[in-house]
Amino acid sequence: MPKRKHGKEATEPTSDGDVEMKTGSGPNDSDSGPDEDFTEVPVSFEWFDPQPAHDFHGLRVLLRQLFDADSSLFDLSSLTDLILSQPLVGTTIKLDGNESDPVAFLTVLNANLHSISSPAFKTLIDYLLEKSKTTPELHDAIHKYLAASSDGIKPGGLGLILTERLINLPTEIVPPMYKMILEEIQWALEDKEPYDFGAFLIVSKTYTEIPSQLDADENADENAASDEELERPKAKKFKSRMRQIPATLNKSKKEKGKERGKGMAGGGEVNFFHPEDEVIQKYALAHGGFKYTKEKDQGAADSKRTFSDYGILPAGSMILLERSKLPKVAKRLEEEFKPF
Repeated sequence: MPKRKHGKEATEPTSDGDVEMKTGSGPNDSDSGPDEDFTEVPVSFEWFDPQPAHDFHGLRVLLRQLFDADSSLFDLSSLTDLILSQPLVGTTIKLDGNESDPVAFLTVLNANLHSISSPAFKTLIDYLLEKSKTTPELHDAIHKYLAASSDGIKPGGLGLILTERLINLPTEIVPPMYKMILEEIQWALEDKEPYDFGAFLIVSKTYTEIPSQLDADENADENAASDEELERPKAKKFKSRMRQIPATLNKSKKEKGKERGKGMAGGGEVNFFHPEDEVIQKYALAHGGFKYTKEKDQGAADSKRTFSDYGILPAGSMILLERSKLPKVAKRLEEEFKPF
């Protein structure tokens, strides 16, 4: 695959570096019936080093997706340039050759060093520090590693891992990226580059399901209609009773939403946008979630309504790993998410 080898030797794309996976609709898909035909679509993924000449737009789009509602708070162009400034550390995944846009990426940035040299990065780190206050253990640990290397050159600092992929890409593409970043960090250290981190902070996303405002509005309209029917003359009594039946069913649905809401006290059940985060979190020194500063309204949650009764409310997530845990994470991800 067109990734650097030790010694920074350039390589040509090879079929050995590709992973072919099959996607499509089938019996296991929630929207497919048992009698539907199963269609397989083979997709080949290619791994590349970040390419300044080709990857700017695609990486910027993925960063905007990663930071979601708060993406406008950051200088995404400068952050993209920063990622592209270290083409020998980090990975992009593409579907149509080197010059196509990346559909996924993973990289690590020296948080101590770039907090000094890059105003855009300093804004991001300050943001993460502020958000980590909701989890004191996480906040204190981030502070500790940022203070461990004041100039970004001394060992023991913080490596910020940024990773994102287009929605619906298989999780199986993730383990090779973590394996590669470990190799590239080791090569960088052999070349005396400042990647001797004491810990890694992974920025990611979670979501909770919330009762849909659309359902609440529908319930209100139908209940109002039922009340109007009850006030009509007795000659309409039979029709009025018929109108009350849907209202009763909707009341049950409404009560279900209330019960779900009780279970969501303090943030509700947290779901992972990236399934690998559930595995990584088990190795964490500390982790925590946070609300976005520009949290979107109910309508935005309903616009992401992939569930029958609930909208989706995204939130930010941080996972802090000690340096010694990252190889274990990479190995576990390989075991958990094998290419198929």
